[in-house]
Amino acid sequence: MTIQLPEQTRALLLDIEGTTTSIAFVYDTLFPFARAHMAAFLEAHWDDTAVQADVALVREQAAEDVAAGLAGATEIPTHDAEAARALTLANLIGQMDADRKTTGLKSLQGKIWLDGYARGELLAHLFDDVQPALERWHAQGKALYIYSSGSIAAQKLLFKHSIAGDLTPLLSGYFDTTTGPKKVEASYTSICEAVSLDPEQVCFLTDNLDEAHAAHAAGLTAILSVRPGNPDVPEHPFPTLTSFADLTESP
Repeated sequence: MTIQLPEQTRALLLDIEGTTTSIAFVYDTLFPFARAHMAAFLEAHWDDTAVQADVALVREQAAEDVAAGLAGATEIPTHDAEAARALTLANLIGQMDADRKTTGLKSLQGKIWLDGYARGELLAHLFDDVQPALERWHAQGKALYIYSSGSIAAQKLLFKHSIAGDLTPLLSGYFDTTTGPKKVEASYTSICEAVSLDPEQVCFLTDNLDEAHAAHAAGLTAILSVRPGNPDVPEHPFPTLTSFADLTESP
């Protein structure tokens, strides 16, 4: 079914998982790769400043989880490096098992994926219709932004090392959980402010119904992506697309 973009649309904000990229690639390739390499990565890079910044975020999250009474939560010490590394690893494995989207975890996963892309061990999946659509929208003068729970660094890697080649020149910017949770209305307001556009000038494409509701509440146009392998969604008020080719300009 063809969907017409509102005439006032100046930018498209794109989710990744289940929208530009198959959920299977994320869950069957990226996440297992990060999990398999996490211990060796922490051991090799523990003293790196950037890694310690991520560990600090994990430590803060662990303290919050303990305070909230989360089952199995354990604080991570600052004085014993060996114990801290072991508890950080256990914490990260637990977060991955629970499919959490915390900033520290996502940043560390992104660093591991960077190594994988650099070594040629990873190549990001994109649906066949994504590249031509991005090129078409870019040629039409529309700004293209990414909003994903994965870190900005990981987003850039995915679009730089994709099966369609390097698509980063087509993208105007990236947003992750440092902007705010994807299911919270205020996050979309913040993004619109960051790109200096009114909410009605931005169209958000996502596979997640809660995200669509949050974006709609903020005044954005929300369109639901229905891709192979995506979970079923209940009845909803949003237009749906199965391919970016379904999305056309207003006459």
